Amino acid sequence: MRSAPTPSPVPASPWGSWWLISGAWWTLNAVTHASSRASMNGVPFLEAAKYDSISAALWVPFTVLAFWLAERAPVTRRTWTRAVPLVLGSTALVVLARALFVMVTDPVIHWYPAPPAFREVFITSVANNFFLFLLFVGAGHGLVYARRMREREELLARAELRHLKAQLHPHFLFNTLNAISAYVRAEPDTAVQMIARLSTLLRHALQRAGTQEVSLEEELSIVAAYVDIEQLRFDDRLRVVWQVAPDTLGATVPHLLLQPLVENAIRHGLAPLSRTGTVEIRTERRGASLHLSVRDDGVGMDAARHAASMLPSPIARDDLTASSGVGLRNTQARLQQLYGDAHRLTLDAREPQGLDVSIILPFRPFARS
Repeated sequence: MRSAPTPSPVPASPWGSWWLISGAWWTLNAVTHASSRASMNGVPFLEAAKYDSISAALWVPFTVLAFWLAERAPVTRRTWTRAVPLVLGSTALVVLARALFVMVTDPVIHWYPAPPAFREVFITSVANNFFLFLLFVGAGHGLVYARRMREREELLARAELRHLKAQLHPHFLFNTLNAISAYVRAEPDTAVQMIARLSTLLRHALQRAGTQEVSLEEELSIVAAYVDIEQLRFDDRLRVVWQVAPDTLGATVPHLLLQPLVENAIRHGLAPLSRTGTVEIRTERRGASLHLSVRDDGVGMDAARHAASMLPSPIARDDLTASSGVGLRNTQARLQQLYGDAHRLTLDAREPQGLDVSIILPFRPFARS
């Protein structure tokens, strides 16, 4: 049964955090300002705190309003004709609201030594609040832009992962069908067995087609199905050694991580040999790291490229050299997208011949849904 694709995470609403940040900022501002006035002007702290806390409390919804404008009416090249008047109009309303608040509450709070004229209060409100509100609108634009850029990068990363993974399916499917076609007339019984095993391989691979990560145990089952097909093709010329540590089977790994590496080892390392070749698949846990390796005793990377250069057909040369790099390029790109600098992929020549592809990942238990 095919598993459903993993739904994309829904971005959390910023409103709660904006109220929290605004409240914390203005509380800190009120306490700091009250302490400064108490120490420098000799005003009792509680009296200073009364004025500053009321003023700061009024600025909390104004600050959230500034962030709301940045979110819902950002000033961009395409929207500035609508957004700028909205921002300026909101700024004027904030200035007017602050002036009216002072006028209404002055008989109780005594913002001024004597009852002020509205013109005086309004001019003071313009001086104190006009540019401050615009500053918060600008800060809101910066926060919104940073959040949207982060979300955009995450979406692009997920899209690139899907693209890279989609390239792997036709890659090994084409190679396997090509091998089957060679046996249809010469060895039809072998071709029938390969088709049956290809069906098993595709079932394993496509069951998790909508996900990026699986357990190592599932990944190894895909590799085993692929190896079954290749052993029919190579007969006694292919030997596979499994060295799998039991405590690694529950680790999380990228889907279709190892199969392309095993395919490269067999097709480009062992296929040119006239003797039996060996592929060794090893898994090991070392502390917080998962160590994976695919080793072969084949011709090695340089020899494979040399053999490709000796082929008479340019198409055949391109197929060997280009297809051998698809798995490694995609593997490296996917690991970079999923783990960043927390992974390592290395290729080392073996003595007397062969290649060792090693991958180190953070060890993370696979969470089954």
